[in-house]
Parts: sequence; C-alpha cells; structure tokens
Amino acid sequence: MAPHPVIQAIIDFSAGAIGGTACVLSGQPFDTAKVKMQTFPSMYRGFIHCFISTFRQVGLLGLYKGTTPALLANISENAVLFLSYGLCQDVVRLLAGMDKGTELSDLQKASAGSLASIFSSMVLCPTELVKCRLQAMHEMEMSGKVPRGQRSTAWTVVKTVLRTNGPLGFYEGLTSTIMREIPGYFCFFGAYEVCRSAFAQHMGTDKDNIGILPLVFSGGFGGACLWLAVYPIDCVKSRIQVYSLAGRQEGFMKTFMGIIRTEGFTALYSGLTPTMIRTFPANGALFLAYEFSRKFMMEAAGA
Repeated sequence: MAPHPVIQAIIDFSAGAIGGTACVLSGQPFDTAKVKMQTFPSMYRGFIHCFISTFRQVGLLGLYKGTTPALLANISENAVLFLSYGLCQDVVRLLAGMDKGTELSDLQKASAGSLASIFSSMVLCPTELVKCRLQAMHEMEMSGKVPRGQRSTAWTVVKTVLRTNGPLGFYEGLTSTIMREIPGYFCFFGAYEVCRSAFAQHMGTDKDNIGILPLVFSGGFGGACLWLAVYPIDCVKSRIQVYSLAGRQEGFMKTFMGIIRTEGFTALYSGLTPTMIRTFPANGALFLAYEFSRKFMMEAAGA
C-alpha cells in the first residue's frame, strides 16, 4: 500500500537530500577544477595543470573550496528535485489519463524530471552562485578583477552580494540555470531510467533489483548525458555568476556570443574533462544513496 501523500513527499525530500550529500562528498575537487577552468580557461593548460596548480598555490583545502555552499546547493537542489520529481510524475499521469500509481515509461519519467528541475533551479541558483565565487576567488584576485588579500568565506560572499545587489543578487545566472536544468534533467532522468531498464532486461529482473554496480553505472551514465547536452550553458552560467562579483554582467546571449567571438567555441567546453571524470562517482553515489535510503524509508512506512 502506498504511504500517505505527505509521508511520500517527506520520504522523497529526505532521500534527495541524502543523495545530494553523497554527490558532493564524492566529487567536490573535480567540480572546483571545472569552475576554475570555465571561468579562467587561459590560466590552465588542462585538468591536470589546474589540479596541480591549485594544490601548489592554496593546498588541498583549495580543492574543497566552496564545499559548504556546495553541500547546501546539492542538498537543497536534490531534496526539492526529487520531491518535485514524485509530484511531477503524478502530473504526467494526470495529463496522460493514467491511474495514480501506474508505472510511467522511461520517456514519461524523463519529462517529469525535466519539469521538476524548474522548481529545483529556484533553490539551486543562490547557493551555486556562492559556491562558484568561492571556487574561483583566487583566479579573480590574480586577474585583478577583485582586490587581493580579502578573506573569502561563504559568509563574506553572502554579505558582499547583499551589500552590492540586495537579495536579488543571488539570482544572477537564474536564466542560464533554468536553461541548463530543463533539457539537462530530461537527459539525466531519461538516460538513468533507460540504462536501468537495459540492465533489468539483460539480467531478467526488475529495475529495483539490478544491484549496486549497475545502479551506480546508471547514475553515472545519466550524469554524463546531462553534462554532454548542456555543458556550454553551464559554462556561460559560471561566467555570469563569478564575473558578477566585479560588477553587473551581460545577459545569457551576450555572454554566450562574447565567449565565442573572443575565445572561440572550444572555450565553452573548458573544464569538461574533470566534469566527466566526476560524473560517474558523484552521480553514481547520488542515485545509490537516493534509491537505498528511499527504499529503506518506504519499507519503514509500511509501503
């Protein structure tokens, strides 16, 4: 028997938060390298150079810069995302004229995930802005865009945003975030579900019993498809959020065209290597933690 809708919402929210925590803890250094390479591609010859340079200049902790807002970003994003994902599946069933509780197709689940991403973007944008600024603060100082020697913490970044732009300053890059999330999460959930279905068919079982390694691979495959589909949009978003620290930035299209005109199309893919390396352990851990914690809580609720 399905749990009460309120209990179901709490389970989805909690499982998403647990999954978001696992995602950050397993992939933060790679995310730091990605943001640095996206915002200052001319400073680094590649992923290894960025990794080593960061370690030499600011130590191991430099690779974990922005972990606190990253945890807040991913916990809040995934909690809202998976809560909305469950609710949006009901919306898809309603639009398709299906009975409540009917299993959706992989394409329908992808559509539900895409719709859910609109809601998660609203909580993700402010925390991701703080995270990106912390991760690229050293490069901003080196390039002269901000004064050197300022102590950079999540709280100092928050105070700076509030002082210079007010509460709406946290939503710099919101358009880019939504433009990234809608197609990205269609690919994310679609690829994840298709991959799980393929494993289940090959193993002669259902998708909930494919085992840990196929589940982790399916999560990583979903993450890889997401980033390959929307990486240039994410690059533009990072530029807008980081560079806005030095003053108001142009909108998405002007920033996008400016990068192509001055740096070339390949600049939009700076940092793709650490992103792709990160996506399998991080998103694998995300779905592993989500699925197992959700299953445990569903059983505890008597579902």
